[in-house]
Amino acid sequence: MNQRPPAPTPPAGRPIRTVLVDDHALLREGLRALLDRDDDVAVVGEAGSFDVALAEVAHCAPDVVVVDLKLTAGTEYEGLRLIREISNRHPRVATLVLTTFLDDDVVVRAVRAGARGYVVKDVDTTELIRAIRTVSTGGSAFDPRSAAIVLRTVSGEHNVAADLTDRERQVLKLLADGKSNAQIGGTLFISESTVKFHIRNVIRKLGVTKRTDAVYVASKRGLI
Repeated sequence: MNQRPPAPTPPAGRPIRTVLVDDHALLREGLRALLDRDDDVAVVGEAGSFDVALAEVAHCAPDVVVVDLKLTAGTEYEGLRLIREISNRHPRVATLVLTTFLDDDVVVRAVRAGARGYVVKDVDTTELIRAIRTVSTGGSAFDPRSAAIVLRTVSGEHNVAADLTDRERQVLKLLADGKSNAQIGGTLFISESTVKFHIRNVIRKLGVTKRTDAVYVASKRGLI
């Protein structure tokens, strides 16, 4: 998971400056109305697209950006790209995902992109405001379902990383480089049958069925 500088705590007495990013104007309007009832939160900007959101963040200097993952005229999860860009350009701005998607891969991708929290849109207002407060001070805020996904994924990555032998890691790295079994064997001074043995073990440990999938999963998990 990405390491980011701690968010500066908003000065005492100042509301948490918040930008809302969602491709539905009606939803943004409703969310703004709910958040504006709380003295601790001030909505200082809105956006419905990637480009407008980046401009709003640069202009408004928020503490927190609440991001939906699907934005107008974008790819399926354009919000992930937005989170990554905000993390790179404004590392002290916290991003909080508020979306309808609750898929293991998407949750993990959001965290890797730099999101400090992930909640789904059926969350109540009190919990959402608590999440905004938490991420604004450098903490992490996940609803129980997304928290379970993150914990399960991190635990699985640690288990796999610990379970792979040094030789299996070497073979996996050479697979990722596009080497054939014969080339891997020549590089490591082992037979092709031994290479196949190690590849079978890697595939089994990563829970996939093909060598290409093993490389893909390993790269996503930061194993290579």
